[in-house]
Amino acid sequence: MKKILVTIIVLTFALITAACGNEKGASGGSDDVKTVKVGVSSGDTRTWEYIVELAKKKNLNIELVTFNDYIQPNLALSEGEIDANSFQTVAYFDEFIQDQNLKLEAIGSTVIAPMGLYSKKHKSIKDIPDGATIAVPNEATNWGRGLLLLQEAGLITLKDEFNGSGSANIIKDNPKNLKIKPVAAGSTPRLLDDADASTINSNFAVEAGLNLKDSLFHESETAKPYINIIAVKKGDADRPELQKLVELYHSKEVEAFIKKTYKGSSIPAYVTVDELLNYQNSWTKPANEK
Repeated sequence: MKKILVTIIVLTFALITAACGNEKGASGGSDDVKTVKVGVSSGDTRTWEYIVELAKKKNLNIELVTFNDYIQPNLALSEGEIDANSFQTVAYFDEFIQDQNLKLEAIGSTVIAPMGLYSKKHKSIKDIPDGATIAVPNEATNWGRGLLLLQEAGLITLKDEFNGSGSANIIKDNPKNLKIKPVAAGSTPRLLDDADASTINSNFAVEAGLNLKDSLFHESETAKPYINIIAVKKGDADRPELQKLVELYHSKEVEAFIKKTYKGSSIPAYVTVDELLNYQNSWTKPANEK
């Protein structure tokens, strides 16, 4: 009888202990590890791979999901296939979610990767001849970004109604009669062999072995419309594990990693969400000539 009683007591204690352990896990105790899926561009994941390792010390498991285009990451986020994404500028993001009617929002800034004007044929802006061919990315926001860069370089003038989106009709003055050639963004480095110059996004420039310091002209690091962001589904911004993504990206460790790894081709740009959203008056921020 005593053995049966002892057995019952032991089993009861074990059940109570297990129940308490489960309750702690469900309420997010100190040992509770959260998992988040983050969509990133397949071109360069070094920063996020570094963050993945840092996150492990914060009880956060980050699964990186890579995409080969600029469309699927937002669609996947909207469908709940991932928890966040980090690959796009705030200007591109705003235009995309408006066009696609997606309920997404930005929760933090990451970096600015300055677009540059590169050339194999000319050594300075003033060397670009009349009738020169200049390649620009053909996606609307990056097309506009390329045209704005040409304006800031003094090569063209855009109409007053320019809002960041590119088209042939938005050019007001083209004193050198430049031939603007829209091509797929990934093809802009290859056009250097044929065109006089090419406006190239930083990620494609890095892949092609180009360095920002070799550009004829490049964007300012304060060009707010082109700061990259972390985006989530609307309503998810306050989830602690997603806020932790922003905290990690803004940490001194990550800032130092970016500066050391990218050497100016990608620059930490840590601004508030309010600053991110109020960029519409920043289209004419001055760029930096080499």
